[in-house]
Amino acid sequence: MLRTNKAHPWHGVPIGDGVPEEVTVFIEIVPRDTVKYEVDKETGYLKIDRPQQYSNVVPANYGFIPQTYCSEHIANLARAKTPIEISDGDGDPLDILVLSEHHIPRGDIILKARPIGGFCLIDGGEADDKIIAVLKGDKVFEQYREIGELPKGILERFEHYFLTYKSLPDEPNKCEIAYSYGREESYGVIRSAIYDYANLLGKLK
Repeated sequence: MLRTNKAHPWHGVPIGDGVPEEVTVFIEIVPRDTVKYEVDKETGYLKIDRPQQYSNVVPANYGFIPQTYCSEHIANLARAKTPIEISDGDGDPLDILVLSEHHIPRGDIILKARPIGGFCLIDGGEADDKIIAVLKGDKVFEQYREIGELPKGILERFEHYFLTYKSLPDEPNKCEIAYSYGREESYGVIRSAIYDYANLLGKLK
């Protein structure tokens, strides 16, 4: 209650006692944003990464799970399920999209969410998992317990976003979805990202 400095959203925000069934999420961008924000790893402040390309708008509240990291454990999960050559994890916190009926006006927000599945995205040979979750207490989306229960249109919107959000006219698309998975497997991905974060702390020390 008496802290005078801002906690770093990646390292200083607790992941939550209910992990992996319930996780803390730091939201970086919301569907109405026309630029892509991301946390600056050194300062913890939001920075502009790039303008959103064309009409490609993030389909849900997008951020990451604090105190996670995508490296060797995350890469090994993907290697076990796809023949695609994978060099490592993408070296960032674990990404997550949170569905809600409510309008969240901006990023730089902490919330609680329940994972229901995810996508294993391969970005330039790196494993870059995207967890799909619902906002805790949301009266519309809390009914969904598994990603497969979501309306087809929502899943198609997620897939389209991930497959095109880095596309440029003069550059080939470098992202592909290796596979999707349900709630229980998403828990394993979260645990693996926690292990990778613990290894990262060991290296940093």
